[in-house]
Amino acid sequence: MPEARNKDSMAKTTHIAVISIPAFSHQASIVEFSKRLVHLHRHFHVYCIFPTIDAPPPATLAMLESLPSNINYNFLPPVHKQDLSHDDAPSMVQIDLAVSQSMPSFRHMLGSLLSTTPLVALIADPFANEALEIAKEFNLLSYIYFPPSAMTLSLFLQLPALHEQVSCEYRDNKEAIQLPGCVPIQGHDLPSHFQDRSNLAYKLILERCKRLSLANGFLVNSFSNIEEGTERALQEHNSSSVYLIGPIIQTGLSSESKGSECVGWLDKQSPNSVLYVSFGSGGTLSQQQLNELAFGLELSDKKFLWVLRAPSDSADGAYVVASKDDPLKFLPDGFLERTKGRGFVVTSWAPQTQILSHVSTGGFLTHCGWNSALESIVLGVPMVTWPLFAEQRMNAVLLTEGLKVALRPKFNENGVAEREEIAKVIKGLMVGEEGNEIRERIEKIKDAAADALKEDGSSTKALYQFGTQMEKFLEQP
Repeated sequence: MPEARNKDSMAKTTHIAVISIPAFSHQASIVEFSKRLVHLHRHFHVYCIFPTIDAPPPATLAMLESLPSNINYNFLPPVHKQDLSHDDAPSMVQIDLAVSQSMPSFRHMLGSLLSTTPLVALIADPFANEALEIAKEFNLLSYIYFPPSAMTLSLFLQLPALHEQVSCEYRDNKEAIQLPGCVPIQGHDLPSHFQDRSNLAYKLILERCKRLSLANGFLVNSFSNIEEGTERALQEHNSSSVYLIGPIIQTGLSSESKGSECVGWLDKQSPNSVLYVSFGSGGTLSQQQLNELAFGLELSDKKFLWVLRAPSDSADGAYVVASKDDPLKFLPDGFLERTKGRGFVVTSWAPQTQILSHVSTGGFLTHCGWNSALESIVLGVPMVTWPLFAEQRMNAVLLTEGLKVALRPKFNENGVAEREEIAKVIKGLMVGEEGNEIRERIEKIKDAAADALKEDGSSTKALYQFGTQMEKFLEQP
């Protein structure tokens, strides 16, 4: 620690830096975490640091406009997309490479911050965990803020051992993989970047997973009630502290969302009658799959609100840079006319938490990004799982087989969900007996999520315990 710190000033304010990655969903999650931290520990001050590709996402800039006074932020000098090797690589690889290229800038910024500010700890996104090594250089405590589930954290911690134990591709492994305290998972449901062990994406994630042992602890965006067994196993099998401090979701309405046309349309529908369809901030479908989904929605004869994005052959085609094409021109001929009044199509963006909390919304067809899954749980909306990339297949397993709050359509041998299957699953969720049972289960989990965030709830206690650990460290001579 720098010699300039003195105990009296430290008693007044605890200074912490956090670093995210250039992806809006991760940035939004770590900002909401920072807000919760400073709300519970009012003498904490957080400095958010964001690597960027080309320029900060507009959604991130809008989100940062309303930060409390004890959270500051800085963007690192941008890495230009054309300067990344593997320009055609999957989004997560591009993000990974951009973060690595940003580390010299991060080291410089952290050093400058430390020259004026008595930082005590660094909290890093798991995909920016080279920062842990830099934290050690500066003698800071270091933690990982883990936006996905505790089940995914368990996989990441187990991966170095799993890599040695399983010699074939994970999808070809005949036995289910049993992570401690988790529902069994088939190899083909492991994250998309695990599915070819010879490619760069897998090599990068394996490196990152090995580096997790540098962390003093993990702050996980989940809560005990839905991952109690996983939490217990993580605490038993790891020397580092593990805190389940979620559910952390985006709160508040932007001025743009308050007058949203789609919310006005929802106001006119009957309770629990509308299926909300969205693939998150970056998910995309192929043209063939987009067609099948459109026809499946039409066949189901159920009301729907669809956030439509232009198709792409890459499942994460809009994660780094979104297409500028008009999504509506990719819909089947006559679709909008045939579904007029029953369906509402929004292009590219919609106020998700406002839609999920609306009385007319009765189901959510989701890509199973953990942020979206938690929002659905917190707001009590049953799900159809449609995982696309990253750890979303694992989330789908947890939601359907573990928590039993979702249905999952079958995909054919070409990886396409066909219209009849889509219509069947939608009807099963919206009006079927199984859908009613799911609705009852998710209502109970919704209450448990609210309880976790209460003053004496499990997640509040865990975050309080984390803050107390910081304070004990500061009291050391």
